[in-house]
Amino acid sequence: MDDRYSRQILFSGIGEEGQRRLTAARVLIVGCGALGSAHAESLARAGVGHLRIVDRDFVEPSNLQRQTMFTESDAEKRLPKAIAAANHLRQINSAIQIEPHVTDVNYSNIEQLIAACDVVIDGTDNFATRYLINDACVKHNITWIYGAAVGSYGVTMTIRPHQTACLRCVFEEAPPAASAPTCDTAGVIMPIINVVSAVQVTETLKLITGRIEDLHGSLMQFDVWRNEWRRIGPGAPRPDCPTCGLARYEMLSHAAEGAAVLCGRDAIQISPSQPTRINFSSLAERLRRLGEVKFNEYLLRFKTGNFELTVFQDARSIIRGTDEIAIARSLYAKYIGT
Repeated sequence: MDDRYSRQILFSGIGEEGQRRLTAARVLIVGCGALGSAHAESLARAGVGHLRIVDRDFVEPSNLQRQTMFTESDAEKRLPKAIAAANHLRQINSAIQIEPHVTDVNYSNIEQLIAACDVVIDGTDNFATRYLINDACVKHNITWIYGAAVGSYGVTMTIRPHQTACLRCVFEEAPPAASAPTCDTAGVIMPIINVVSAVQVTETLKLITGRIEDLHGSLMQFDVWRNEWRRIGPGAPRPDCPTCGLARYEMLSHAAEGAAVLCGRDAIQISPSQPTRINFSSLAERLRRLGEVKFNEYLLRFKTGNFELTVFQDARSIIRGTDEIAIARSLYAKYIGT
């Protein structure tokens, strides 16, 4: 066994057999921002044999405060995050396989992306994609690990299909659009990224090495600024859960996509996953320091760089400045949320 893993092999929870399992394992990381890049580095250093990394975005200077995989050079070149991560990971561990995908994860590709993977680990920034991962992983009986962080707060839960509650069992509906803070509107500090990623990666190591009895088995919540740590029992899978109880897998259908190209207008329409009502005053206050904001009783307009987001009371948004759904969804997740 490679001496580089000697200290890890000495740890009783892994040992030589555990290291062999890690070397043979395949892990999908969905999203390679703050959480995803931390996952990728930790798993590469641990010797996980095949990492498939998927992200739709590129590196920007504002990422460098918390996304430890990336450098100023990556931001200057505006490299796709999946490519930049793969470049650095190959220098960290040349013995493992790195498979970067620069793509938007959606109903048309999620099942192919999770194929042949032992574990899927969440590094995304929105509930729509997490519900998509949940549907695909439950359908194909692949364990996945939910995680999120904003401000100084973070949360994570390990989902073992038909053995534990799934994401829809615990969160029946996504938070209404514009109701919750995002990293781009409320900020985020790096310590909470480290905490959430550490738990997610540790759960991944337990799963791969067969230490199921050591999984934490809870919805774990942390606030590193307020010094709050909580564990909540998520309960058993719900018989009436649309995903793991009724096997509807609604997010895997085209109807759940919620995005449409507006022909000839260099614009994309994004629709929320559930009906809601936007408080324009509150949303404007969050967005004002990030760009130009104007609103009336019917709609809100927000300009940032070359993009303009028009948000309606039902949280539907028309995003001008692009004809690419992936970019529009990324902007919606950043500024409107979920």
